[in-house]
Amino acid sequence: MEHLVRDTVFGQFARLVSGRRLLRFPNETDLSAQTNSTQEKSVASPTEESRTLDPENTSSNGEQKKIDLVDWYGTDDPENPQNWSSGQKFFVAAQMCILLFSVYVGSSTYVPEEESIMNEFGASEIVATLGLSFFALGYGIGPMLFSPMSELPQLGRRNIYFWGLFLFVVLQLPTGYAVIVPMFLVFRFLTGFFGSPVLATGGATMTDVYSLSQAIYGICVWAGSGIFGLELGPLIGGFVAQAEGWKWTIWVLTWLRSFVLVVMFFFMPETNFPNILHRRARRLRRLTDNNRLRSQSEIDAAHYATRDHLLVLGRAFTLTFSEPIVFLLDLYTALLYGVLYIWFESFPLVFGEMYGFDLGQQGLAFLGILVGGLISIPAYLVWVHRSLVPKLIGPVTPAPELALPPTFFGTLALPVCLFFYGWTSRSSVHWIVPMVGSSFFTISLVSLFNAVSIYLGMVYPKYAASVFAGNRLMRAGFGAGFPLFVSDARLSRVFQN
Repeated sequence: MEHLVRDTVFGQFARLVSGRRLLRFPNETDLSAQTNSTQEKSVASPTEESRTLDPENTSSNGEQKKIDLVDWYGTDDPENPQNWSSGQKFFVAAQMCILLFSVYVGSSTYVPEEESIMNEFGASEIVATLGLSFFALGYGIGPMLFSPMSELPQLGRRNIYFWGLFLFVVLQLPTGYAVIVPMFLVFRFLTGFFGSPVLATGGATMTDVYSLSQAIYGICVWAGSGIFGLELGPLIGGFVAQAEGWKWTIWVLTWLRSFVLVVMFFFMPETNFPNILHRRARRLRRLTDNNRLRSQSEIDAAHYATRDHLLVLGRAFTLTFSEPIVFLLDLYTALLYGVLYIWFESFPLVFGEMYGFDLGQQGLAFLGILVGGLISIPAYLVWVHRSLVPKLIGPVTPAPELALPPTFFGTLALPVCLFFYGWTSRSSVHWIVPMVGSSFFTISLVSLFNAVSIYLGMVYPKYAASVFAGNRLMRAGFGAGFPLFVSDARLSRVFQN
């Protein structure tokens, strides 16, 4: 357990304050293990550009030098996340799930607040809806920057998670104390932006600590925690806003995120392989004064120009808009996400105005979608266990398309759900009927979101965080835009007719 705490933000802070006397790494007390695991390697013949970038490994006449490659100590290296115990892996995965839940619940909790925002700030309905849209837009744009950054060996994932969440919590204060609408909307966008790293990079963390056959279960549960966050948000926000006002929904969620922040401060280690080995190589150079010690990422980076680093940061955009299959899958899941955000606007009309539910009871109307998730997620995991995983652990590398069969059920469930809900949403029909109809929507959410995530992760395993970020951008864009063109007046006429 010590090696996990040592690599957390708390552990790094304790080492800094103590002058590296506390929580020491094994190679700070015994260099023999690392000395035996280094491999001598030749640096490729350098170009003029690489001589400029990596002068230490190239002689003045352009001849290549030998370097010592810093790698894992062995197949059982305790610092390799794949070698952690099942309990340690589960704890890391649980932190990813609760972090994703806390971000998504902050999006949908806003829905019951809209009327209070209109009354307090004298804002129009569209302007009040922007609070929902700006948050979604923020957590859509954020991963396009943070996910490629998390793949850089110099940064890793741990610091981006922690400091992003730290800013997320701090920015809740000006959000809750906003005195004018523009101030409120700007900080809604910023909180979504800084809370976004886990939305795309959380799946990559699962693949860091688990093998592919095990990571699929983790990604499914992780994605399910986001769905539950979106659906429980209106329930929590409805009762809190009704009892204490819209500001208290922000304070309640701030307490939740602060708890997650404290847990991550003490217990969230680094999981990115290149970052762990990059820091190991840097540490060994300091201990031995041997500048030939290099991690593989440093060897690769020696031949990168500034343009190459910019391409890494733009990788999420490149994969999303230059690969047709990625773009089309992202577009379809984005359409589904837009429909999800339309639910947030239509439920208050159907169950509030038509059936007379108060704010708290309107939140309870989302239990239909939640119950659908409690049924469809276990069913999906059973399919993964019985059909997908056996093919992944076989001797032949499976085709990524093996992850897509559940999407057929999702594409069928979506029109069934919309027709069922729309046709039965009338005062002459009992309120339970449209609620049951809405439960079919979760079949689409679970089967499409998970299948597409697994497929994209199998096609682009090395750039999983970036390809997931592009998917989140498309989804968030539709989620931000759809509520704006669905006005209450138009929906009211539809339901009345």
